[in-house]
Amino acid sequence: MTTNLIIYVGAPEGYEAVQDVMHCFGKTEHVPALQKTIESHLEQATALLDASMKVRISDEMVRSAPELRVISCATTGSDHIERAELNRRKIPVHTLREDPELLQNITPAAELSWALVLASARRLAPALMHTAGGQWNREEFPGLMLNGRQLGLIGCGRIGGWMSRYGHAFGMNVVGYDPHIDPWPAGIERLTIEEVFETSDVISIHVHLSEETRGLVSPDLIQRVKRGAILINTSRGGIADETSILRALESGQLGAAGLDVLEGEPDISDHPLVAYARKHDNLIITPHCGGFSPDAVRRVCHRAAEKILPYLDND
Repeated sequence: MTTNLIIYVGAPEGYEAVQDVMHCFGKTEHVPALQKTIESHLEQATALLDASMKVRISDEMVRSAPELRVISCATTGSDHIERAELNRRKIPVHTLREDPELLQNITPAAELSWALVLASARRLAPALMHTAGGQWNREEFPGLMLNGRQLGLIGCGRIGGWMSRYGHAFGMNVVGYDPHIDPWPAGIERLTIEEVFETSDVISIHVHLSEETRGLVSPDLIQRVKRGAILINTSRGGIADETSILRALESGQLGAAGLDVLEGEPDISDHPLVAYARKHDNLIITPHCGGFSPDAVRRVCHRAAEKILPYLDND
C-alpha cells in the first residue's frame, strides 16, 4: 500500500488545519522553512503545502522529488516556485487566487497596509522611540491629516477594495489604476497610473507579481509623485523600483514609505533600504507579515490542504 507523504511548510496554526484535512489520507510532516531541510524531505513527498514562501522551490529540488504530484500554496502568490520542471512533469501549482470567495473575507494584508498608512502619516515609529527614551515633545512629530487627502490605489481588486473602504472611512478621496478590473468598483475614481502618482497623497500597491507587473512602479513614476507623498507596498518587492524609492526618500520627494516586502527577501541583511531604515525614521519595513494572522492562516491552510486531496492515493 502506498503511503502519501504531505510536507507542510509554515506556521503551527496552519499545520493543525492541514492535519485536520489529511488525517485519513497519509502522513503529514511539519518542516522548517530551511532550504536543505525542505530539499531532503521533498525527496519522498507526494505533495508540498507551502504557507511560508521563505524558500525558493527550484527545478533541481523538483527533479529530486520523483513522487511529487502537486504543490498547493496557502498564499495568493507563487513567484518563489520555479516552473520548468513542474511544467515538464505536468505537476500543478495551486494558489488561493483560485478562491476569490474565501479570500474576500481574509483581510489581514489589507489591515496591515492600512496600519502602514497610519504609522507613516503619524510618524508612529519615531514617536514610540522618542517616548521610550524618556522624552515628551510632540512638536517633533507633526502628522499628516488623512481626511480630505487623496488615496491612490495601484490594483483595485480584493485588497484594493478593502483599502478603498478604509480610505472612505477616513474621509479620503479614493482613486485607482487597474487595467484588469471589470466592472470597475464603485467608490474609486479611475485614473491612469501616471495620474495616480502625480495627484495622490498616499499611494498603495496591491497587484500580483508577474512578468507584466515586474517593475510596474518605475523610476519615472516615482519621480512623478507629489512631494511628501507616502508610498505603501505590501505586494511584492519586484513590483516597485527600490533604488528609486530609496533616492526619493533621501531627497524628500517621498515623505515616507511603508514596506512589507523587499526584493530578495528573506535575505535582507545587506539590503540598501534596510540600511537606510536603520538611520532614518521615514521608512517602516515589516517582514512580509501582512497575511499572517492565526485565524486567517488556519482558514487558508485548510483550503490549500483540500486542494491536495484529489492527487493522493486512498487505498
